Amino acid sequence: MTTTSILVVEDERIIAKGIEKKLKGLGYGVTGLASTGEDAIRQATECRPDMILMDIHLGSGINGVEAADVIRSKFNIPVVYLTAHSDEATLQRAKLTEPFGYILKPYEDRDLHTAIEIGLYKSKMERRLRKSEQWLAGILASIGDGVIATDQKGRVRFMNPVAERLTEWTEADALGKDLREVFPIVEEKTHNPVPNPVYDALETGFPTNLSPNTFLIRKAGTEFPIDDIATPIRDVSGRIDGAVLVFRDITERRRLDEHLRHAQKMEALGQLTGGIVHDFNNIMAAMMFFGELLLSESLLPKQRQELAGDIIKTVRQGSMLIRQIMAFSRKQSFMPCALNLNTVLRDTEPIVKSLIGAGIELVLDLDSDIAPVKADPSQIGQVVLNLTANARDAMPKGGRLILTTRNAELSQHTSPQHPDVTPGLYVLLSVRDTGSGISDDVLSHMFEPFFTTKEAEKGTGLGLSTVYGIVKQNGGCIDVSSKVQEGTTFHVYLPVAETLTPTPNSLDELPTARGQETILLVEDSDMVRTMIMIILQKHGYNVLETSNGSEAVAVAENHRGSIHLVITDLVVPKLSGWEIADRLTAIRPGLRVLFMSGITDDAVIQRGVESSQFDFLRKPFNIAALTQTVREILDRE
Repeated sequence: MTTTSILVVEDERIIAKGIEKKLKGLGYGVTGLASTGEDAIRQATECRPDMILMDIHLGSGINGVEAADVIRSKFNIPVVYLTAHSDEATLQRAKLTEPFGYILKPYEDRDLHTAIEIGLYKSKMERRLRKSEQWLAGILASIGDGVIATDQKGRVRFMNPVAERLTEWTEADALGKDLREVFPIVEEKTHNPVPNPVYDALETGFPTNLSPNTFLIRKAGTEFPIDDIATPIRDVSGRIDGAVLVFRDITERRRLDEHLRHAQKMEALGQLTGGIVHDFNNIMAAMMFFGELLLSESLLPKQRQELAGDIIKTVRQGSMLIRQIMAFSRKQSFMPCALNLNTVLRDTEPIVKSLIGAGIELVLDLDSDIAPVKADPSQIGQVVLNLTANARDAMPKGGRLILTTRNAELSQHTSPQHPDVTPGLYVLLSVRDTGSGISDDVLSHMFEPFFTTKEAEKGTGLGLSTVYGIVKQNGGCIDVSSKVQEGTTFHVYLPVAETLTPTPNSLDELPTARGQETILLVEDSDMVRTMIMIILQKHGYNVLETSNGSEAVAVAENHRGSIHLVITDLVVPKLSGWEIADRLTAIRPGLRVLFMSGITDDAVIQRGVESSQFDFLRKPFNIAALTQTVREILDRE
């Protein structure tokens, strides 16, 4: 067994020798005797004893407290003070050096032995604690996530290197500061402050996740999307002593998710191609038959009117099919609005039938009184198509696919499988099939990215994870129930819209509107331009018509009267619709602009619909949609 070595620092030689004798009698080793603070530091440097017995008051030079402070800071050797002075001022000075004990003179052998053993034990525990802290700090420094620990008031008391890099705050600068100053977070689109999960964790005592679509603002002002979780820290008595925040930069994950989602869209779109061609051939055949019948001289006026109505219905069907295909296939941003799920299901019905094939019966069980939901229409269409494709694969020999809508109310009690659900009113979309069903071990992995039970090269494993992500992004929740050989049901809950601002449908029935203003029409298709000009003239407007951008600018410059509105396609020769609008509004300040196009690129929609100056009308549109939109723009203050 190794003997404990002790350095004795005492300016009285006789007392020092007495202490040495006592220590040896108790089984300790003495490395030396020092009579001054300077000598104590020298011997501690050379011998590195296990402990130092230090008299506070030394004869000359620095005193024991000052020597102990140097030794403690340089070598971390435990010090036990020997003193005959127990006044408060002396004790307070000694406390600053963090001693491991005090022995008041005169003392008994057992007092000396007890103080030494307690000091050695405390030193051993401190070394263990320091080793654990270094071990933990090494682990936290090596992980890829940012880690910030706070006290019970949310003040920073630890940051790992990743947290320093992501926040651009050093741990030294952040210590003691309110976490909201070091870790400011905002909502992605509005940039409104987001509640920090650390404070929820401190208040509730439970782990708290960050709100979705949250950005962290660095110290220099740059920002990036993050994901994080805050967990309370409890002391030995169970009381909350602080919290730890773990967060990460999800910029790259977002980019990969978007690429994967787009790839999954393309895969599904390829599966739809055959059905789409079939539907379009039917539409074109119907329009050809209706047109030829209209040319027949033997038709009565009422029959002609009925045929014209049939042509309009067929055009609407084709337009809706195009719109669904483009919304499903293109890479687009998140644009929520108030919409009716029944309308979405009816609009997607033709493409769903093409997707599932003739062997599966499609049943729509729609509640006519459902509330509008706040969601992105094209994303919800994608949810329907992905769930439909999943159901089709579960029924290779045919079956029934039932799409149901109902109003619902969710709370933490009514939906225990969704503990994070926001209580309130929802609309339930159920997608039920009569297929092969899903086993319990597969059900637990249904929404994981790349998880698939299909054979290699027959599935990406992205369909249901995409559905899950879309539903969560739109503020909803989803679950699945299934029995083997009996079928599967997906339940999608979407929150009811607070405000009713539905996306306008250019083919809705609207009353026509009249006027007498002057309109400049720019359209390169002779047939479309002629039809729009006739419609506007029949409704009282004076129309100046051109086929390209340079002609439009020339007409605007040379026309002596007022021009109240420009209607232009976004894609025309010589100048684009945007260039035409910019030049004409510069020539004629206050001129109003209506864009029209069959191209539904996201940037076009956002710039056209959200701008207060420029409006957008999607082709094809009917007479009422055109005249109502024109009148609304002209009457706008």
